[in-house]
Amino acid sequence: MNEQSPFDTTSTDDTPWYLRRGYLIAAAIALVAVLAIIIVMRSIRAHRGALPEPSLVTAVAPGRSPYTVSVSFTGAIVARFDVPIGVEGDGGRVAELLVEVGDHVRKGQVLAKLDTSVIAPQVASLAAALEQARADAALAAADYQRAAKIAETVAALSREEVEKRHTLVTTSAAHVRTAEAQLAEVTARFKRTEILAPDEGIVLTRAAELGQAVTAGSPPLFRIARGGEVEMRAQVSEQDLPRLKVGQDVAVTITGVPTQFPGKVRLLAAVIDPQTRLAEVKISLTKDPLLRPGAFAYGTAVVGSDVRPIVPQTALLSDATSAYVLIVDAHGRVERRNVRYGGAQPTGVVIIAGLTGDERVVSTAGAFLKEGETVRLAAPEKSSP
Repeated sequence: MNEQSPFDTTSTDDTPWYLRRGYLIAAAIALVAVLAIIIVMRSIRAHRGALPEPSLVTAVAPGRSPYTVSVSFTGAIVARFDVPIGVEGDGGRVAELLVEVGDHVRKGQVLAKLDTSVIAPQVASLAAALEQARADAALAAADYQRAAKIAETVAALSREEVEKRHTLVTTSAAHVRTAEAQLAEVTARFKRTEILAPDEGIVLTRAAELGQAVTAGSPPLFRIARGGEVEMRAQVSEQDLPRLKVGQDVAVTITGVPTQFPGKVRLLAAVIDPQTRLAEVKISLTKDPLLRPGAFAYGTAVVGSDVRPIVPQTALLSDATSAYVLIVDAHGRVERRNVRYGGAQPTGVVIIAGLTGDERVVSTAGAFLKEGETVRLAAPEKSSP
């Protein structure tokens, strides 16, 4: 009887159980499964070792800080009383210019002169006519007085002759008044060839040029700031307008000048532009050579104080829906929090709604984080803004 090989897969009743084909196949399958599990576990361990560590972020708890509530607006420096000066009368050609832009002028000062070559002879002619009319009137009056005396004493003249001489006196007097009126009219026209300053002030613009033909309908030749007074005219938003009041102090700055100029609210607009939702505010200013009309100006008025969370400007983010900040919760996960912010302060941005101040707010690089991401904190959780 031949002995059975231990590697013979043919099973008989005399074959040991551990050599039977079914058990061998099951053992092989189990071995393969164990090896596969070991390989998978090693792969998982290696993969876990390669995972990046959570991001390191800086977060602050802003708390609640006191700050001054102010209203800011922009505008321009303008003359408070901008007086246009043009031609009165018939006009003519500009013959002489006597002032330049920036000059201080007094009331009645001559700014420019027009050509008088036509009207000056008319004045001289009418003046001569007036002298002749006065001489004729004087002669008629003397003749009437002599005739009246002769008629009373000698009776050599009839009453009709005396009346004629009286009528001649009346007519001569009328001629004098007519000549005076004509001379006065032409003299007034002659005076209008001089362009005069209607009040004291500073010359803002000069449109007149030598030889220029001007008429009563021409654009203004000069513009002066009456009294030299200037003011700021600005546009303020609809929500900020109720915070301002007449007489309120305003600090005004202009481009290129580090000095602040004190001012006061002089006038608040009665209406709001329905398209821009802005209203005009006028700020009276003291006289200063640096406050030139036309300069861009920035005004700030302190209207109160409040206590709110203030976060760094780098912490405030925004998208198409709203403004928001990222906070780190107790489990180290990033959470988005929608906020409503107010004005900027030297220490950051005031948060009006959305934060209590106790949250841990990501201060920098928040745009590179995702909501729900786990992070590590690299800064103390409490810091003053």
